[in-house]
Amino acid sequence: MRSEPLVIGGYALFGELASGGMATVHYGRLLGEPGVSRVVAIKRLHAQFAADEEFVEMFTDEGRIASRIHHPNVVPTLDVVSKDSQLYLVMEYVHGETLARLLASSKSKQRRVPPAIAVAVAIDLLHGLEAAHEATDERGQPLGIVHRDVSPHNVMVGTDGVARVLDFGVAKATGRIHLTRDGQLKGKLTHMAPEQLKNTGVDRRTDVYAAAIVLWEALVGRALFDGVNEAVVLSQVMHAIPPPPSGLMADVPQPLDAIVLRGLERTASRRFPTAREMATALERTRLAAGREEIAAWVESLAGARIRKRAEVVARIEQATMGDDAPSEWPTLGAMPASGRVSYPSRARSSSAPSAPASTSTSTADLAHVPAALQSTSSLNDMAGFSARAASDPALRPLSAHPSDSDIVNRAARRRLALVVAAGAVVGLAALVVLLWPRDHPEPAAAASPAPSASAPHDAGRPAAH
Repeated sequence: MRSEPLVIGGYALFGELASGGMATVHYGRLLGEPGVSRVVAIKRLHAQFAADEEFVEMFTDEGRIASRIHHPNVVPTLDVVSKDSQLYLVMEYVHGETLARLLASSKSKQRRVPPAIAVAVAIDLLHGLEAAHEATDERGQPLGIVHRDVSPHNVMVGTDGVARVLDFGVAKATGRIHLTRDGQLKGKLTHMAPEQLKNTGVDRRTDVYAAAIVLWEALVGRALFDGVNEAVVLSQVMHAIPPPPSGLMADVPQPLDAIVLRGLERTASRRFPTAREMATALERTRLAAGREEIAAWVESLAGARIRKRAEVVARIEQATMGDDAPSEWPTLGAMPASGRVSYPSRARSSSAPSAPASTSTSTADLAHVPAALQSTSSLNDMAGFSARAASDPALRPLSAHPSDSDIVNRAARRRLALVVAAGAVVGLAALVVLLWPRDHPEPAAAASPAPSASAPHDAGRPAAH
């Protein structure tokens, strides 16, 4: 059985790295000259989202804007590719593990996260958010980026001891799927700020609030808001008063309480105005762990998983490396256990290159190949890629797409159109009410009964919080 490769926008798509409700993340490989190797992570959106034209447009625009963020604490967005009714987000591959999985591993091993490591990860997270909030277009104008979905799932802690924010450019588009068709909220309510739930607008302080939740949960070792259903969680977010971490865990230094609780203020104006200010407050406590200590913590919790993935990455890199690499890409199914590549033979001539030789892959051939590589067993011959890119918009490099300011203007026009349409609907409804014939006078309103002397007196009852 012949296994056809999947190549999108100059990237080869390999096996599954992770999967979630919105997308599947694959190992990927930037296809370049022989001897040049770069492994990337490619997020492949599930079909129901790729079929939504408005979602695709917003996702693509926001992804390209997010590619303007350059900071050590942000996982770079390298490209957004739409091809054959599929949508892909290309990101830098980071050797590490998400904070969500690290917290889960720590809990399963009945180990708590050292407060110094929680503080250091939070500082990195906040600096990454600040870089996004301050990002500008090519004319120096603010892009107004807000992550909107900060949670432990979107924080990657590397084997180098550096924490990085994931998925900038995704959250604004996915904000549409937090609303069902009947207008009800769904999604990660546990890390949404009150203004998000009330739909009164978001800004950088929305991300500060979510980052404070991440820090609280890392310090305490459990979810801050956790109810039996979404209604309970919603009530907790809107009304519950978060307890100070040191009141629940004796080893949490008390100076952290004021910082965490300020970040968790329900009223945005009472929080830290910027992520940088909260990061500075944490740095002044001098409680943050060093890079080596964080790296050792990651290794102790996720070392086996990370090493397994590193082996897969090495095989992907070696599949296109070597001084004798021909212009034809190797078949991964022919890769021996040693990692050396066996290239299919092809006739050489002075004329134009011939078509790649057909290669069959049997189950036995795949016995020594990691399962993550078996879903795509070969790479395309990239001869003629430039010619195809000239005629296929999906294969254009990032620089060939509209500028950041054009994208921002297009998004603004979309919002204006929605406002105008909503105003027209409201105006039409009001006109109908005014012109609707009234054949009978409305009955007079019944007089309100006097308050009973036995009715409970609420004047002294404290207001609910």
